[in-house]
Order: sequence, then C-alpha cells, then structure tokens
Amino acid sequence: MSTVIYWFRNDLRLEDNPAFKEACLAATHLLPIYIHSDSSDDPTSWGFPRFANHSRKFLQQSLQDLRHQLVAQGSTLLELNGKPAKVFEWLKEQLPFEYIYCEQIQAPEEISQVDAIKGLGFNIRQFWQSSMIDPKDLPFDLQEMPDVFTKFRQEIERNGLSHSEPIVSPKHIPSLPLVDIETKAREGSSATQVNPLFNGGELSALAHISQYFERRLPDTYKQTRNQLIGMDYSSKFSPWLAFGCCSARTITQKLKKYESIYGANDGTYWLWFELLWRDYFRFLHFKYGKQLYYSGGLTGKAPNTFDEKRFQKWSSGCTGNDFIDAGMRELQQTGFLSNRMRQVVASYWIYDMKGDWRAGAAWFESQLVDYDVYSNQGNWLYIAGRGTDPRGGRPFNVRKQVQDHDPDGVYRTKWLTAP
Repeated sequence: MSTVIYWFRNDLRLEDNPAFKEACLAATHLLPIYIHSDSSDDPTSWGFPRFANHSRKFLQQSLQDLRHQLVAQGSTLLELNGKPAKVFEWLKEQLPFEYIYCEQIQAPEEISQVDAIKGLGFNIRQFWQSSMIDPKDLPFDLQEMPDVFTKFRQEIERNGLSHSEPIVSPKHIPSLPLVDIETKAREGSSATQVNPLFNGGELSALAHISQYFERRLPDTYKQTRNQLIGMDYSSKFSPWLAFGCCSARTITQKLKKYESIYGANDGTYWLWFELLWRDYFRFLHFKYGKQLYYSGGLTGKAPNTFDEKRFQKWSSGCTGNDFIDAGMRELQQTGFLSNRMRQVVASYWIYDMKGDWRAGAAWFESQLVDYDVYSNQGNWLYIAGRGTDPRGGRPFNVRKQVQDHDPDGVYRTKWLTAP
C-alpha cells in the first residue's frame, strides 16, 4: 500500500502531465493538493503587491476547473495555504505518506521550496515537463548549450527537432486516502469574476487551442503578431501555458498536424519559433541559475537607480508619452499586453526613464495574467542587456514604434480614453 501526495504547481492539467501520470502509477492512494504560498501575499521590495487580481482570478478559475475534472474521476483537489515545507509537515501529522510527486521548476524560489522540503526528510520526486522539447532530446548538454538564441535554434533545426511527444492522461486516478483532512484545509476557491480576456482552466485552454487552429489563424501569425489590438493578432496561448493548463508539447503536436493537412508556411514556422524562445529561456536556467537574478544579470553591470516617483509615473501610465501611457494602462486594466508593447514599455523604463530593470520585471510579475518566471526574467535581461544577447541591450525608438504600429492613434485612443 503506497500513499502519495501529488503537489500541483504550474501544471494545472491532466493531459500531458508526466509527473501526475507517474504518481498515479506509483500510488495505491493519491491525494492531489495545491499550495497557496504565503509569499504570494507579500509586498515586493519595490512597495507594491506581488500579484494583482488578474492572475489571482485566472488561478482560481484554473483550480476550479482542475478540481471538477478530478472529482469526475473520483478524486478531488485540496487547497492549502502556507510555506510548502510547513504544509507537508502538517499533512504528515494527518496522513502518513511515502512520496511527494511534483513538477520540476528550475527557478531560485521554487528550487529553495523543494530544498526545504527535502531538508525535512521528505521523499520528493520531480519531473521536468514545461518545455516543448524534452532536455533529454537536445543535441547538447544543457550546461553547454549555446548562449545566443540564433545558435541555439540552428542546432535544434540542424538535428531535425521540433518537439517531444505529449503523453495521454492517466486512465485511472488512485482513490483518495481514507483519512478526512479537508476540515483543516483551505476551502476550494470559486471564481466570481471572469477575467475580461481569458478564462482559466484546462478545458478553456484546449477549447481555445482548437478554435485557433480551426480558424486557420496560424497562417497569418507572422503578419499579425506585432499588432496591438484584438484577440486574433497573436495566439494568446500564454496565460494557459503560464499556469500549465496546457503544455507546449500539446500545442506543437496540433501545429504539426495542422501543417500536415494545410502545409507549412511562414506563420506556422513563426509560431513554433516563438515557442522555441520559450524553451530557450527555460533551458538558460539550467545553465546559469541564480546568476540570472543578480542585479547585473550575467554581465555584472550595475542597474540604474530606483526612483519611486519615476516608477509611479511609468507604472500608472502617467509618463506624458501617450504611447507608453496607453500600454501601461492596458496592462493595469487587463493584465495583458502584446509582445511588441511589452518590449517598448520595458525599453522606455530602462533607457528613457533610467529605471532599474528589476523593478520593471517585478511590476510585470505583479500585473501579467500570463506571468512566467522564465520568460519574464529572460525578456527583461534581454532588453536590459544583462543576459546572453551579444548586442548588449535592446533600446526601442518610441517614435518609430508609433509610426510602425499605431500611426492612426487607434491604440492610444482606446486606452487613454478608457474608463
């Protein structure tokens, strides 16, 4: 008889979840849990809440969806609150269990959480499962991966890699342990207010992916990806990917099937290309780890000083530059921003306002509904010139960006006049 705890982290799905499937195969009794960490309620060192309402609502919806799926198969999802190590100590008092299974997250805070759990003597088994390509399939060791994305991509393509195959969900979920511990657990969340752009959860993710391909939107992806307004200019997969409501492998499998039916084109290639960027930022964490979180990043170059008044103007959309202000107000109101605008407003904060890139990265973490630790850190390092990019920074000319992407002022009007 083996009792196993499955700890859902950023993998809130049943399809293509190798860690959960392995837990099901290993367990006689299985208890699925999710831990709301105390640190999510802490203010950042910059003085604002770490997470705003957009991501909280999406998380609530995603957990609710996951719970419904588990209940339909005779299980459930227990939500607990606190530091993960303390939660597992409390669980051990209520329920003898042999193993903890979970997703591997290769970022400093998440690594320290697992280290603390191991330090208490718990047996924890982690599985890497958030990338499009499995690290075992790469043509190089992660410690020796090319630093520059172009060389990384060329190595991938030279070896004919596109993605690793997803796995099917477990046929059977083991029964719950015969111990009642729900009375001491946090009650399940209910999403009472829907995010204006996205509904969280695996079922919503799979529906969105299917519709995206059925409407043949990949064909125009390259032409439209830098637009600023609407749902169809980009894939909008990112919120569900960030919370693990779907996997990159599932998306790429559908993309390859789509190409087999309709043919490959610039749009389908560019969609895969962007998913490869996502993998690249993940794999850099295996090579550089905590160095990516130093104030100077990989370069050691000191950041700009932090000025609270300047930051308040930037974050609230009151800089006096109408293009930047429109972007920052969209971010606050919706929790989303196009990739183009993310780059432009980040560049403006670093190079025009002389702001500390780390404060900008923390603001994106707070506001974005699709916040992803790897991509957020990687992109801010890229813009700030403190990552692996040999150009040493990516300042944007705001006037040119306006001419290229909002010459008629429609985007600015939309967000500067919004209530």
